[in-house]
Amino acid sequence: MENVETFRGLTLDDFQQEAIQHIRNRESVVVSAATGTGKTLIADYMIDQYLRAGKEIIYTAPIKALSNQKYNDFKERYGEDKVGILTGDVTVNEDAPLRIMTTEIYRNMLLSQDPGLDDLSYVIFDEVHYLGDEHRGKVWEESFIFSPEHVRFLCLSATIPNADEFASWISSIKEHDTYVVAEPERAVPLHHMFYDGQRGFGDFQALEEWKERYEETPDYHLANGDKDKYYQDLKHRERNVHIDVIKDLSAKDYLPAIYFCFSRRKTQDKAKRLKGKVDLLSAEERQQIQSKIREELDDADDAVRELNVTHTLRQCLAQGIGFHHAGLLPTHKELVEDLFERGLVKALFCTETFAVGVNMPAQTVCFDSLEKYDGTGFRYLHSKEYFQLAGRAGRRGIDDVGYSVCVVETSFADVDKIRGITEGDRTPLKSQFQLSYNTVLNLLHHYDETSREKVIESSFYSYQQGSEGSEEMRRNFENRKGELIEKGYVETSTMGLELTDKGLFAMNIYHHEILLTEVFCSAVTPSLNHVEILLLVGTMLADERGDEDFEARETKVSDSLYPKLRQNDTVFEYFDKNKTHEFESFLRSWYDGSSFPALLELTSMSEGDIFRYFRFLLDTLQQVRHATSDDDLREKIRYVEEQVDRDIIAVTM
Repeated sequence: MENVETFRGLTLDDFQQEAIQHIRNRESVVVSAATGTGKTLIADYMIDQYLRAGKEIIYTAPIKALSNQKYNDFKERYGEDKVGILTGDVTVNEDAPLRIMTTEIYRNMLLSQDPGLDDLSYVIFDEVHYLGDEHRGKVWEESFIFSPEHVRFLCLSATIPNADEFASWISSIKEHDTYVVAEPERAVPLHHMFYDGQRGFGDFQALEEWKERYEETPDYHLANGDKDKYYQDLKHRERNVHIDVIKDLSAKDYLPAIYFCFSRRKTQDKAKRLKGKVDLLSAEERQQIQSKIREELDDADDAVRELNVTHTLRQCLAQGIGFHHAGLLPTHKELVEDLFERGLVKALFCTETFAVGVNMPAQTVCFDSLEKYDGTGFRYLHSKEYFQLAGRAGRRGIDDVGYSVCVVETSFADVDKIRGITEGDRTPLKSQFQLSYNTVLNLLHHYDETSREKVIESSFYSYQQGSEGSEEMRRNFENRKGELIEKGYVETSTMGLELTDKGLFAMNIYHHEILLTEVFCSAVTPSLNHVEILLLVGTMLADERGDEDFEARETKVSDSLYPKLRQNDTVFEYFDKNKTHEFESFLRSWYDGSSFPALLELTSMSEGDIFRYFRFLLDTLQQVRHATSDDDLREKIRYVEEQVDRDIIAVTM
């Protein structure tokens, strides 16, 4: 079989040809390649060839935004009849030969043994290094474990130091060869730079010299005991250093630049502070931007046009400055992405989600800091995180070099840690596997004892930890099983262990499964009205938000619910403990028809947070409706779903 040397008019690199050869042989392959080298072209080839051959393919992605982007791209290329999308809140053409979905949806289909997977040929796992994500990694791991034996995998990732180990694990549990294709070299070389507010640009050697000089003779104000003045100056530099960075990059002709901040609030604040300080656009470019802004925003809903964030975004974009984060509405994000892709946004301030899968490189990538808050405290980035973001620097076919600029405050910089981060990606893929109640219930329902044992031993955790890992997984399974028996979700019969009605319900719920089951499979259920269903589910989901800008307000779950909740100890204990929320007045106001701007006055959530919150709520309600066998409850939930799918979703689209 001859090698494929070109595809869509592009000459393929050696690693692309090698990966494609494995695909033509219908083999699984892990592509571990530096960002910007062209991994997605391999997926495009596979989709093109297998669709032509009448095969079925699933393309999974870590975030819904990437799923939506891929759906639009493939729909335009292959036609609406060939492409479907499933993301929990959007389901279109679910029987299409090419289906785009989040990894969670694929895992859920596997656990429920969905017959729609019977003819599946290949699964593409985009950004497969998410398997090492602390919070979501287990979903990816289960996706491999539960995939049918006839399915093959194309795994795409930035460089994985232990890619051979990962591929060997897949081979061992699926009993077919899995090959690694690695390409550590970038198509556009990456030059690492540092920027100190007092000293300007420098390479790593300069950073070491700055640090040595500082340690020999600390900054003037601190050395002379004027600490208040020193820290006042430091705070001013930290708030405004990005202005100098963009000015200097513009002078060097190093724009466009993506400027990563690990805070939504900072992305907007820095964009506003830069506005009016530097002229980044030509007259023609400014005219093009203004035209696009009018086209996209003038036809938007009145509620969207009146938002403060809309006015701020208009002003910034008119000067070639953008901001992008998960708290923005889809309308705003899509406008920024479109203008950036056209080269009209010269300085884009964004959070790290912008780097997930979306192919939007720039000449320069800047880091506001090499430290981030991870939920418990501040830590330096891992090398994989750094290179995932820095990899956006350098446009293939446009730039000879890409630049990564790390803003540092030399007096606080840990030079050894910075060296470890920026010299190369050394962070191996590490299992985050854990057995949820939902997984245990599905194992008990769909698998016999021998098959369950095989699945439990199939985790990447067991593979990495050896026999001790397997034993730990077995103990965890037995402990979970014991808890479920005690809670009445599993019972012993003449046939062995069987799921009760509660167990069958919880088997179809993929988060908060115990609490949702206790709410909707108890004496509480028949007495719940539409608003109470909304409040109960909405409050549970509020506890999962964990947004950095969240500020709870002193309101509590409705007093009218408490007599009902007391009928179930588990439910009452949870809501009594978590009764302080901002969501009672928020949800009631929304249900009563409050306008979108008015809702913003009742919550600390941003516009995009509200959009995602209601999408999450809709997805959860759908899970409950599918799980229950109670026709009355099903109709009540269907009615609440229709309300959720009403004004909010329409306005925020």
